[in-house]
Amino acid sequence: MRQKKSTLGEHLALLSVKYGVYPNEVFQALVLARKNEKAACGSLNIEFRGKLKGETIFLITKQSDVVAQFRVEEEFLLRKDTPFESWMNSEKIKKKLAKQNTDSIYSFVKDLRAGMKRINIKADVLEIPKPAQVHTQFGNTVMVVNALVGDETGQIKLCLWEAQIGSIHVGDQIELKHGQVCVFRGEKQLRLGKNGALTVLKSARVKPQIVV
Repeated sequence: MRQKKSTLGEHLALLSVKYGVYPNEVFQALVLARKNEKAACGSLNIEFRGKLKGETIFLITKQSDVVAQFRVEEEFLLRKDTPFESWMNSEKIKKKLAKQNTDSIYSFVKDLRAGMKRINIKADVLEIPKPAQVHTQFGNTVMVVNALVGDETGQIKLCLWEAQIGSIHVGDQIELKHGQVCVFRGEKQLRLGKNGALTVLKSARVKPQIVV
């Protein structure tokens, strides 16, 4: 499927929405595949298939299924000012997002607003300060920490309580599902809430080697 230059960005945005990756990750994977012949992007595999009349041909697959094959102008791959945000703001992408199940939609940190609920977000753990003791309205004492997490668009604090504190470490890539955005002392922060789930997608901790 050959994409016109004016719609290529939109096509990459559709792929990112459908398969749960950021548009810039798709773009960087294309650049890497052109250099190394193959690259991975989330669940997608991107393969360099050759060049034709100044255009680079890519094949995108998921496991053994073909997702797409298209041509990209060399000039497009060399761009330093790629407008990722404008791709995501097209009417076609907005309609796609509106129809898609909310479980597979991921937000950027810069788009988080106080009062938002059922937020899905992927981020890196940047800082975890020393936990503090706080007294609850029920008269008991619990441990709490505001970890700093962020993505390519910004940073935000993630409030963790008790057993949640030891579940992540600095350098981890995490996924928060069904979280909520609250304001505490004038500052926005993410919370898991009653239905939230926190998962470590990629751990920064080095597993010990077993010597036989």
